[in-house]
Amino acid sequence: MSLKNTLVLYFAVFILTGMGHPLLGADAKDCKSNLVPRIEGPWWQVAGNPDLGDITSPKQEPVDFAVWQAADGTWQLWSCIRNTNCGGHTRVFHGWEGRNLTDKNWKPLGIMMEAKPELGESLGGLQAPYVIRRDGKYYMFYGDWCNICLATSRDGKKFHRQILDNGKTGMFNEGKGELARDPMVLQVGDKYHCYYTAHSSNSPPKNHRGVNYCRISSDLRNWGSSKIVAEGSAYKKGPYSAECPHVVYHPESKCYFLFNTQVYGEGRHSTVYRSADPLYFGINDKQFEVATLPVAAPEIILHDGKYYIASLMPTLKGIHIARLKWVAKGD
Repeated sequence: MSLKNTLVLYFAVFILTGMGHPLLGADAKDCKSNLVPRIEGPWWQVAGNPDLGDITSPKQEPVDFAVWQAADGTWQLWSCIRNTNCGGHTRVFHGWEGRNLTDKNWKPLGIMMEAKPELGESLGGLQAPYVIRRDGKYYMFYGDWCNICLATSRDGKKFHRQILDNGKTGMFNEGKGELARDPMVLQVGDKYHCYYTAHSSNSPPKNHRGVNYCRISSDLRNWGSSKIVAEGSAYKKGPYSAECPHVVYHPESKCYFLFNTQVYGEGRHSTVYRSADPLYFGINDKQFEVATLPVAAPEIILHDGKYYIASLMPTLKGIHIARLKWVAKGD
């Protein structure tokens, strides 16, 4: 093969494998919007720091969570409570229920799920649930300190783990020690995209970087290989610089928006990226960054044609919700 043909082949492979400029989605040319998300109006608290009985700890904190509407119309919220006295990695899922999304102080439901080491889950290692409803069934994705796992429900309240042929719950991971976590799932066409965070496996532990990955599935159970969709925060370095990825498709702008978190607590900080391609929000490339928000672990909710944003309270003692609007950047 001539040198010229070798170079042509090399650059073709470079682009098609995503190492160069990504292949954009079919509507790439349409994503020219200047819209960005903006928090509107006051916050209302829906969940607090719960009583966990014997495993309650003065250091515990409600962190990454999911909000969804159950089959009976009630609103459900499950949060990962960390720094409890449950042992291991100290985390369990606690639930709340509200009659309306706009109600304050939802009813505590107690501990909803704990890790099961006999199924391959790390003791106290439950992380960041996320729930979608498809064809009358609810699917809850969660982390177990290594793997992304799945539980299902008919009513959106009682969930049962999916146990694989090997007797474990872990569907996929990024390798031991890479801590695949914070899954969320978005339907794109007839496929499902699972976005999640993990430490970069391309560097030693002391140089770990926070990376957002995505895998694609047709059935919510069998997932393809992982692809890095975002990496490189201008606001924080290290393994926790791209927490809780949450992707929203905004039909008016025909754009995908990725929210990820750099800082929890009083200095809470999340970055918003905008792209035509749901598989590329920039790798060490700031051109996709369009906004920052003073929130941590945000989840965007669309209900009755209105957008809402749920996030951790700055004290890390609960979860609150506010209205969200899409406005022209600079307004």
